[in-house]
Amino acid sequence: MVLHETNSPFRQDQAELLNKLLPTLTDGQRIWLSGYLAASVGGAVTAVSAPAAPQAAAALAEALPAAPAAPALPKEATVLYGSQTGNSKKLANRLAERLKGQGYEVTVSAMNDFKPNTLKKVVRLFIVVSTHGEGDPPDNALGFYEFLHSKRAPQLDGMPFAVLALGDTSYEKFCQTGKDFDKRLEELGGRRIAPRVDCDVDFEDAANGWMDSVLAALAGEEAAASAGPAPAGAGPAAAAVSAAAPAAIEYSRSNPFRAAVLENLNLNGRGSARETRHLELSLEGSGLTYEPGDALGIYPENHPQLVEELIEAAGWRADELVPAGKDGELPLREALSRHYEITQLTKPLLQQAAELTGSSKLKELTAPGQEQALREYIAGRDLVDLIRGFDLKGVPAKTFVPLLRKIPPRLYSIASSPKAYPDEVHLTIRKVVYEAHGRTRYGVCSTYVAERAEPGTEIPVFIQQNENFRLPSDPDTPIIMIGPGTGVAPFRAFLGEREETGASGKTWLFYGDQHFLTDFLYQVEWQRWLKEGVLTRMDVAFSRDQEQKIYVQHRMLEQAKELYAWLEEGAVVYVCGDESRMAHDVHAALETIIRREGGLSEEAAAEYLKRMQQERRYQRDVY
Repeated sequence: MVLHETNSPFRQDQAELLNKLLPTLTDGQRIWLSGYLAASVGGAVTAVSAPAAPQAAAALAEALPAAPAAPALPKEATVLYGSQTGNSKKLANRLAERLKGQGYEVTVSAMNDFKPNTLKKVVRLFIVVSTHGEGDPPDNALGFYEFLHSKRAPQLDGMPFAVLALGDTSYEKFCQTGKDFDKRLEELGGRRIAPRVDCDVDFEDAANGWMDSVLAALAGEEAAASAGPAPAGAGPAAAAVSAAAPAAIEYSRSNPFRAAVLENLNLNGRGSARETRHLELSLEGSGLTYEPGDALGIYPENHPQLVEELIEAAGWRADELVPAGKDGELPLREALSRHYEITQLTKPLLQQAAELTGSSKLKELTAPGQEQALREYIAGRDLVDLIRGFDLKGVPAKTFVPLLRKIPPRLYSIASSPKAYPDEVHLTIRKVVYEAHGRTRYGVCSTYVAERAEPGTEIPVFIQQNENFRLPSDPDTPIIMIGPGTGVAPFRAFLGEREETGASGKTWLFYGDQHFLTDFLYQVEWQRWLKEGVLTRMDVAFSRDQEQKIYVQHRMLEQAKELYAWLEEGAVVYVCGDESRMAHDVHAALETIIRREGGLSEEAAAEYLKRMQQERRYQRDVY
């Protein structure tokens, strides 16, 4: 894109400077500069030396006129996060540290710990929030979200704000919660100082770019409030630049540790319709630490058969070099195996493919008004279906492959206590294989683990902290654990930890699966813990062992009186597993038990559970 002074508000010399600068910028630098300039409207523009190209940026600052100073605000900032898995919290803390480095007094808090009636006193507000399920706020953001969208929300009178949204483009309502916060803060009179950034599952670069834009905007505010523009390379702008590259953690999501497989066992008995792997990995030498309740992220590889089918369907050459992000160029087969997502279709991908190929059928499917048809098409289909279904064979790999997003890591609840198994981490992973649209489909990571993760193999991993799923600090507190199938994984970690620490509080586990004889995961360990008193009681539900299906929620209702008594004693309830069905049914069962046994109305029972959530006595790790 070339800027001409004849159709823009810039002089010829300014347009020439912009045309030199803009083509050199990365996406992160464009975000940074956008926020910086947005904040400087009505104020002075100070010189910046990074992340933009140094000489062009300095010349641009000289060419743009200074403006009158604006009144200074106290150097205070509030960073609120809403997080289901911990990513938003991590990024919020990172932003807080960078703000502190600029001399700001920073309050960082989970949304459910923030008192909404103090919002009017906030000087600057920064929101980092993920979207959960189908466009819903995370559990710890729900209360603040409802408050902000209620009539009780105050007018914000120009309060500076910015929003970072985390999400997954495979969901229809991508980053919806962040979009809602951004829109609502503006409606209440807030002043957006940096553009909202919507992050996909590979969020690190985009998140860092957003933070850069926030810091640049604040530097612009400070410059505008000062007597005059700061000299090039000095003052707040230079300080913002110095904070633009925070120290990297040695092993993290963006730099995973290659953990050696120690053991890989099938937990299901002969004749079971299921295959559940118990995976043991070595963390020796990694420096990685975790707590019960945390998750392990795995970067998997796509199924070799699917990769070959895709190459054949598209008419590509397996050895052709294609772009692969930070990896530079890779042979196509390798790039499709371990770098790109090829098993899920998203609306943005289909829109870009329609634009690239000019396919009238694809354009029709992605047109406004076709949302339901698009949802139905995407469900259960992959890239091979797209290539074959829309006759895209022959599209050059070098132009098509960059449209794909990076393969996202898969998160699994950790099934071990670090005190019981030092330098190890254990997982419980059920292999996913199913038929859809005339082809066999494989769960990417579960099949990778089940078929190709032999002892000695190294797997790229990182620790995903989950402070929303933690054992109570008081070891005497009773706990109730509800985890059918692989949802029982974190409770093996919980009980292993309590055994090692000698915790004395009562423990109750509700577990379910299909058949007692073949699907009772970790049966020997539960029985040992029951015998030794680490596990106080256990109720099981094997759905296929009788004519009428029985699930964990049915066992809960059968034990309603005692379960309610535990709640009244202050027990903490933990739920892990499938969100769409199991977690919904368990929540309904809890409300029923509280209503019946407590003699409460439906509204009062719902409020009882809501209060438990606020007190961290009702914690969920659902997916």
